[in-house]
Amino acid sequence: MSKSAVKKIQAIRGMNDLLPSDSPRWQFFEAKVRQLMLRYGFNEIRTPIVEQTALFARSIGEVTDIVEKEMYTFDDRNSESLTLRPEGTASCVRAAMEHGLLYNQTQRLWYQGPMFRYERPQKGRYRQFHQIGIEAFGFDGPDIDAEVILLSARLWQELGLMEHVTLELNSLGSSEARAAYRDTLVAYFEQHLDVLDEDSKRRLTSNPLRILDSKNPAMAEMLDAAPQLMDHLDTESREHFEQLTAMLEAAGIAYVINPRLVRGLDYYCRTVFEWTTTALGSQGTVCAGGRYDGLVEQLGGKPTPAVGFAMGIERLILLLETLELIPEDALGGCDVYLLPMDDSATTAAISLAERLRSELPELRVQLHCGGGSFKSRIKKADKSHASMAILLGEDEITQQSATVKFLRDDREQQSVPQTALGRTLRELLTANA
Repeated sequence: MSKSAVKKIQAIRGMNDLLPSDSPRWQFFEAKVRQLMLRYGFNEIRTPIVEQTALFARSIGEVTDIVEKEMYTFDDRNSESLTLRPEGTASCVRAAMEHGLLYNQTQRLWYQGPMFRYERPQKGRYRQFHQIGIEAFGFDGPDIDAEVILLSARLWQELGLMEHVTLELNSLGSSEARAAYRDTLVAYFEQHLDVLDEDSKRRLTSNPLRILDSKNPAMAEMLDAAPQLMDHLDTESREHFEQLTAMLEAAGIAYVINPRLVRGLDYYCRTVFEWTTTALGSQGTVCAGGRYDGLVEQLGGKPTPAVGFAMGIERLILLLETLELIPEDALGGCDVYLLPMDDSATTAAISLAERLRSELPELRVQLHCGGGSFKSRIKKADKSHASMAILLGEDEITQQSATVKFLRDDREQQSVPQTALGRTLRELLTANA
């Protein structure tokens, strides 16, 4: 077979490469998250991307779209059904139970990594997507709900997003109160069957609360008039919600109550929240969370209160890019480009680069490699996005100096003794910051 006839292998549709031009944006965002988790006392957990299919069938629900249509499921060589994780909470709960992390103790955990769902790819939503999530176990009061929401709010503040997002809140009450509300809601929908679309009619028997999530404009008026779960709350859940909102108000966090914000699975309860934005066009959710006090027990553990959230990295990076909130210095490149002016200076340049890296660990030094004419070397220095090039030639080696050439400013280049080069670079970079 000729080389021209060999079919090129490309990435799977909806699973994207993260190129060097993109990864600095992700590193900027992930670094912000990692620092914040440390400051709030959350510890990172890393779980496999493949789990037993039963974990997600039991946690997400076998009659949900995710399990029925979207999971990447396959049998391994032992005929065991395995699934690429479609979300992170179930894996986190499984790991915490398996390793005894929930036995007579509380836990504050966070994770990040790829998830997989077979969906129609679109901007900000892919078949391999990445999430960051937190899960807090063993706390049953509204204080941890507030803490989780405040952590997310601080992230928006530090990214410059706070004025572009809205916090929506609701309470799902207890499972008993929700069951009674479900009967009331079904009775209401049965009076309006002519308005329900086919998807909602299918959910009427399996998951009627999710009908409230519908974005069908033809159903909007009917849904707005539907009975509200907030009017059917049990006393404890109502007090929990009132204490939570008081804590948020005391912290200066604005919110709106959205009575149509629900979750369809039985293990969810009480607090549910989403951060939404209109900065990407139509309203979209950038972070969703709430309480799931029944999940640990549903997966075989002892009853354990739990609350958490998850956010999609792709959508948040898109939001930051759209609003131009990623600083220039977070877009990659290097600080200085160390350029031997000809091949005879290469060995000396390597030694100087290593000395600078030892003296200034925070300095991003890129050493020119690959030879070429002086003109081509300068072109590569310019493409590196460095603010300065350090030139090293025969004269500099003889005089134990280096020439600093400014690539972004109209300034005279200057000769600096190599013994003072580290200090000079620090001063110049500080002045430009």
